[in-house]
Amino acid sequence: MTIVADENIPALEPLFQRFGTLRTCAGRTMGAEDLEDADVLLVRSVTRVDAKLLSDSAVRFVGTATIGMDHIDQAWLRQQGVGFSSAPGCNADSVVEYVLGSLLQLAFEQRFSLYDKVVGIVGVGNVGGRLQQRLQALGIQVLLCDPPRQQAEGGGFVSLDRVLADADIVALHTPLIQDGPWPTYHLLGRHNLNQLKPNAIVLNAGRGPVIDNRALLDIARMRADLTLVLDVWEHEPEVDPQLAARCAIATPHIAGYSLDGKIRGTWMLYCALCDHLGLPVETVLEEVLPPAQVRALEMSDEHDLLTPARLVYDPYRDDRAFRQMLKLPENARRLAFDRLRREYPERREYGTLRVEMAGAAAGTRLRAMGFSMTENEP
Repeated sequence: MTIVADENIPALEPLFQRFGTLRTCAGRTMGAEDLEDADVLLVRSVTRVDAKLLSDSAVRFVGTATIGMDHIDQAWLRQQGVGFSSAPGCNADSVVEYVLGSLLQLAFEQRFSLYDKVVGIVGVGNVGGRLQQRLQALGIQVLLCDPPRQQAEGGGFVSLDRVLADADIVALHTPLIQDGPWPTYHLLGRHNLNQLKPNAIVLNAGRGPVIDNRALLDIARMRADLTLVLDVWEHEPEVDPQLAARCAIATPHIAGYSLDGKIRGTWMLYCALCDHLGLPVETVLEEVLPPAQVRALEMSDEHDLLTPARLVYDPYRDDRAFRQMLKLPENARRLAFDRLRREYPERREYGTLRVEMAGAAAGTRLRAMGFSMTENEP
């Protein structure tokens, strides 16, 4: 069996070498010629998987190590009898922690309390749902907008207009849907961006085209009160430097790039391929997750959430690298965007850090954030 995989997928050898020959290539430029002798294809979000890529191949199983599936022509795969699996939820915690870390940093810089803010979550799936859980555990008010879930479940959701009118922070976590009853392409654009509250924060860590980037730039020029946090861009790997310059935090589509999330996604595909082939799962996730470099922190102030959050992940690390990339000539920026993702430094999740604090009731908020807690004697 020959497995062809995106070179940016981690832990490929310990998980997939048991199946046969493993070959890697660049996901962005992967073409039909790379798959002539392939039986299995493993990709990330930058590879479009459809008839053009696979019609002349012998691939019988496709896996994407991502939550999103808008780059996969699932209908065509079904018609051809090709097995398919994604990795739902694999990096959801990573994206949530990107959001939390960014908001904590902005709260510190702009001198506001997150506990006084209303967070509107647009798209309450794997990522949005986990963000909701952590924010509510922290005691922060949320508004939830998810029309498909609202239709299926009823109450508990509000309209997008309500989110724009009442939320201090708008966090977008929808898939990219072009057609159907609830399209998300340009969900925010010239028709509604001006409905944002004064001093609103707009954070997109979902899909770039969910926001009309040109319209967002225009509104940002007119409204200096808005704060933008963008991890995704409408025309990736091309990025509008003028829009990036208007962002408080700007990063190259790496919100879900924790090492834990990426390896979890690879392991989920390993399990799916085992099931497809009728083989037992012989490797557990913990066997391929390395120990974190920083594992423990002793604290005395449970209200200080920013210190442990930044110790695990500082979004400005990625922001600085991204802005340096934008200084390159236009024809070099596309390659540099992908290079930042391909050579992304190790980043772990909050759960890998054990916070030690005195008192049985100490650390309630830190635990709600997702940190592991050890209660010491006061």
